[in-house]
Amino acid sequence: MNKGLKLGSFEIFWLDGGVFELEGGCMFGVVPRVLWQKKFPCSADGYIKLTNSPILVRTPGADLIIDSGLGNKLTAKQKKIFRVTEEWDVEGSLARLGLTRIDIDHVILTHCDFDHSGGIVMENRSGEAELTWPNAVHHLQRAEWQDVVMPNRRAAGTYWPINLDLLGDHHLLNLLDGEAEPVPGVRLLPTGGHTRGHQAVRLSSEGDEALHLGDLLPNHAYFNPLWVTPYDNFPLDSIARKEELIAPAVEEGQWFLFYHDPYMLACKFDRDGNVVKSFG
Repeated sequence: MNKGLKLGSFEIFWLDGGVFELEGGCMFGVVPRVLWQKKFPCSADGYIKLTNSPILVRTPGADLIIDSGLGNKLTAKQKKIFRVTEEWDVEGSLARLGLTRIDIDHVILTHCDFDHSGGIVMENRSGEAELTWPNAVHHLQRAEWQDVVMPNRRAAGTYWPINLDLLGDHHLLNLLDGEAEPVPGVRLLPTGGHTRGHQAVRLSSEGDEALHLGDLLPNHAYFNPLWVTPYDNFPLDSIARKEELIAPAVEEGQWFLFYHDPYMLACKFDRDGNVVKSFG
């Protein structure tokens, strides 16, 4: 999967974070299957394939990763429930690029659902838990971390302590209260919507821009602002933020980067949501 997208002086890669399958209705909710299936195919039993691909951004001054994949700690039961078809192999992906885990300077979490935070803590070869990126500062919104520490009943089912406990009270945890720019040209934008502390990432380099909207735009099929997942805790906020962010990015010809799309890694849209250019 290690294909690089050039963005000015940045280069963007997608790492092998695992692949699973979910029932299509779990992702598209009230959107009728006859509509969403035109944009996103499913199996005979109604399941869709979803990648969980950490995004590596190589800038002139730092290497950073957006989200972390499924991780290597899922039990056999969990793999069966989520129909995992490809295992997490971030170490192998980095090695193919000539990198190791210790080379990563920053990790950005859009939010802390298990499929995005599962790779923050990994089991090493001795079966012990350790931070996957031990030298990286981990950036997330304070509101998101508050819900990790004291999750409501809904969040408790997907914010798994095993994925995040080692970050608590750690000097590598950087909690944000709004927009931030941890690396020049890498802007973090709080959005809410999917979760209370969900954040997006805008990349800018030498006049080129890309937008990663996390689970507000998990794949290319969700261009319509009204298409939100049933997992969104605040769907009206998701709709509002998509309306605010997508239209100007389309007008400016920005790339949209995806975490959950098995059919393309990034694309450019026209005003009607048609893919006019794709990558990967």
